[in-house]
Amino acid sequence: MNIRYDYKTNKVELACYFPMPFFKSAKFELYGIKPSDTKIDYEIRFEPFTSQANKSSYFHATYKDIPVPEAGKDLVLLDTKNTEGQSDWSGNFVGTSFIFTHDCNLGTLEGDPRFFFDDSQTPQAQGTGTEEWGGGGDYWGGRNMTLPFAGHPCGAVKSEDAKNDKDLIHSAYRFLLADLMPFGKRAVIQLEHGGENLSYEHYETVTFWYGLPAASLILTDEINMGNEADERAHAYFSPQASDVVSIVSRYEWGIDHFPENIWGGRNLDTTKMKGFASGKEVYPAHQETGRFTQGSSEFTVKLNPDNYGALIRRTLDYSFPNQKAEVFVADELSGDWRYVGIWYLAGSNTCIYSDPRGELDLRLYNVQTSNRRFRDDEFLIPAQWTQGKSSLRIKVKCVPVVRELYPGRPFTKESAWSELRYKVYSYVMPDFNL
Repeated sequence: MNIRYDYKTNKVELACYFPMPFFKSAKFELYGIKPSDTKIDYEIRFEPFTSQANKSSYFHATYKDIPVPEAGKDLVLLDTKNTEGQSDWSGNFVGTSFIFTHDCNLGTLEGDPRFFFDDSQTPQAQGTGTEEWGGGGDYWGGRNMTLPFAGHPCGAVKSEDAKNDKDLIHSAYRFLLADLMPFGKRAVIQLEHGGENLSYEHYETVTFWYGLPAASLILTDEINMGNEADERAHAYFSPQASDVVSIVSRYEWGIDHFPENIWGGRNLDTTKMKGFASGKEVYPAHQETGRFTQGSSEFTVKLNPDNYGALIRRTLDYSFPNQKAEVFVADELSGDWRYVGIWYLAGSNTCIYSDPRGELDLRLYNVQTSNRRFRDDEFLIPAQWTQGKSSLRIKVKCVPVVRELYPGRPFTKESAWSELRYKVYSYVMPDFNL
């Protein structure tokens, strides 16, 4: 992408380049053009396509207009499920371009981007703020910047500096052409509006992605730990596992309840906030059952034999810190275990919150424990262990981690392997009709 001012013609030139594969034909249309006062120069370049169709994908640019964001809930910039009439899509997320205010209000930039792939309830990628996603820090100082993959191309530093209404509009972009984020069945791209989803700015967004209308990752099995029938059906064996535990908690999605009308010392204009009700619960807690162990767990899972590898997603209790396990696989009933790798999730829902007033002040030791204990985590099993198999025996062997939260302060719990649920997916070639 580039923005260039031509001094000779006194024109601003905008350009954005994306490869756009097509398999049979292509048609280009421009909408909203007024031929009487618009001059369009265009150039089309193409070359023969030699790859198989199911090894490529169509380019998409999905536009969303969100005049009034819903209070407490992320903006959903893209959800591929049922897009263009197709339930499943496989492809890559490649970036966003977005207007985040029409009124020169940069405070809404405290919102984090969150990206969920293939029905995970925990984002596989999450940013620290909207401006960082756009390639800048501290709101870019209000100034403009344009780089090949990130930028803040327009908007006045202060509203009083605006020469016209268009100077009040601020936008940003981030492209991932060198850092594609793949998905096998679904992509949900979200963005907080403000630090707690309590900004009511007018957003307009375009999400760029490549996709084929078929899944390349299919759910082939699921085990609910604590459900005795489910455990027997999967030959679950874990001699050191705890009794079944029941947990009532939440995932890390946002605020639990709406605040009062004064939040963080700042007045909220709640009349503009869709869905806001003071004190209302936003994300209710729910119940999960499962077990934990410092030993090992074994279970048998089903696969699609025409697979190119497998993904295991574990739902866990994140109150156990630094969960680490060795993963082994074997053919069912063989007992010939083969080592696959280490499955490790650092940290826990207990952390240090340090916010010293001065930039060079000493660190503060403010220990906080979140009420969000649920988390999804994933492990990949390479195709060499899974191809041609309709079932596989899996063993996870806990490796307890002895580590302090900070010197002299242990974690509130010992390290252990938590397993509330496993979902097993097989990677396959997408199957669709041109």
